[in-house]
Amino acid sequence: MMIAEMQNGVPQFIIILVYLSLLLALGLFSSRLFKGTKEDYQVASHSIGPFLLLMSMFGTTMTAFALVGSSGEAFREGIGVYGMLASSSGIIHSLCFFLIGVKVWRFARAHNYTTQIEFFRDRLNNNLVGWLLFPILVGMIIPYLLVGVISAGGVVQALTAGLAPEMFPVPLEGGPGGVDPAVHGGIPAWLGSLTICTVVLVYVFFGGMRGTTWANTFQTLVFMILGVVTFFVIANKLGKQDSFFENLRVLGESIPEEGKTRAEMSKTKFFTYLMIPLSVGMFPHLFQHWMTAKKASTFKLSVVCHPLFIMIVWVPCVLVGVWATGELMPAKPPLPRLPGGDIVDANKVLPFLVKTQTAPILGGFLAAGILAAIMSSLDSQFLCIGTMFNNDVVNHTFGKDRFSDKQQVLFTRLFIVAIVAITYLLSLGNVRSVFALGVWCFSGFSALFPLVVAALYWRGLTAMGAIAGILAAISSWSYLFYQGTLDPQGLSKYVLRLSIGEESYEVMPVVAMVFSTLIAMVVVSLVTPKPPQETLAKFFPDQA
Repeated sequence: MMIAEMQNGVPQFIIILVYLSLLLALGLFSSRLFKGTKEDYQVASHSIGPFLLLMSMFGTTMTAFALVGSSGEAFREGIGVYGMLASSSGIIHSLCFFLIGVKVWRFARAHNYTTQIEFFRDRLNNNLVGWLLFPILVGMIIPYLLVGVISAGGVVQALTAGLAPEMFPVPLEGGPGGVDPAVHGGIPAWLGSLTICTVVLVYVFFGGMRGTTWANTFQTLVFMILGVVTFFVIANKLGKQDSFFENLRVLGESIPEEGKTRAEMSKTKFFTYLMIPLSVGMFPHLFQHWMTAKKASTFKLSVVCHPLFIMIVWVPCVLVGVWATGELMPAKPPLPRLPGGDIVDANKVLPFLVKTQTAPILGGFLAAGILAAIMSSLDSQFLCIGTMFNNDVVNHTFGKDRFSDKQQVLFTRLFIVAIVAITYLLSLGNVRSVFALGVWCFSGFSALFPLVVAALYWRGLTAMGAIAGILAAISSWSYLFYQGTLDPQGLSKYVLRLSIGEESYEVMPVVAMVFSTLIAMVVVSLVTPKPPQETLAKFFPDQA
């Protein structure tokens, strides 16, 4: 291998290190403003204004699933991926912020809630609901975390390829021999993931919610700006035309016919994907971000701008993914392969194109942009899990006044460290599709969506009805996930078939999960005792 090839990953490696150092510095600086109280560590003393709330909420919802996962799925399935999730997410997310976020914020500020479980325990006047929800929510957040950790390792490896060929050789498994040029010599995925986890852990550990919000804002600006730059640069490099719009035209023509439409996807499957974005209504980390707002009007900017921001991020990622299937895609170096040598590793399509179609310096900055999107969700999720452990397990078991604020912050931090370690160890397994993992994770949260809507808007919801709904959600999710693992096409292709007469329709598993929850919750609530009148008066004062 030539010396120039061996040094290909050096600029990217240096820029990634500088970027991570800046994040560490930002986190450590924010820790100097820490007031030492549990409230300040967990919700930044409810001091976040409209712009920071918008950037932190958008950053925490735009994960590796949106960037790395969407590009990889567009590479496999075509342009229809955008309609499946991006366009619907823009509308549904904003509706959730308006109809759920603002109402939850009012109750939380009035009754001093920080976590979902605190709200549900009080609303339903039942402790079992909380003990049931805690392991389920944590269990579903961990796959969400895995999406980011796995993607981070893959991005770092692909973008630093050529850095140290002798130290980090990557043989082409299952192939004719030799090395995989797409990732050969790059920082190993396990080391990249470990580094990203460590950086996020440090600034969350010391900075808490204030450090997380500032880091999210900085990272959201980085990945939005650099994402647009990536789109222009790759389009110009692949298209090789005089104008940007001419490049878009020739690139569009180069895409295989099956990638230009959603012809391979049934209308019912496409439509039922609309239920997956409902998951934001039950994200524990988003609930905690809602609690940081100064006042209800702080949500206005997020409700208006969130759909636009989703379009800015998703359009470039999906188009880059489908361009990679076209005839203008360079034949050399080949796309990275999965172990076995035959199937393209779709998780690495985006970082591969950034690495091969941009100059080294620009590629390094674009690498930082991709990592920014990944890390801007990891931090909120880590902090959220630690907060839930302290508030919903420690405080609820021993009493809020048993431990000082300093001790409670320590409990939060220690549990964060434990979750980071568990997530990293799980990431060392072989996960083939970030998109599939994300879809199943979001489907689980969507299954619980009827619960939060009923808690906010239906006086008739009972504790036993909620428990029945939660059990139905996790049971249906577990059963369908198991069935998906048995499907010859894999989890990413698994669908349910609904037969009506002689017609058969494909629907996403999330439909069965949501309706299982809804039916169980409503039926049991109708036949079990209602919450005490004083509880209903507390949450429905206008109907008392």
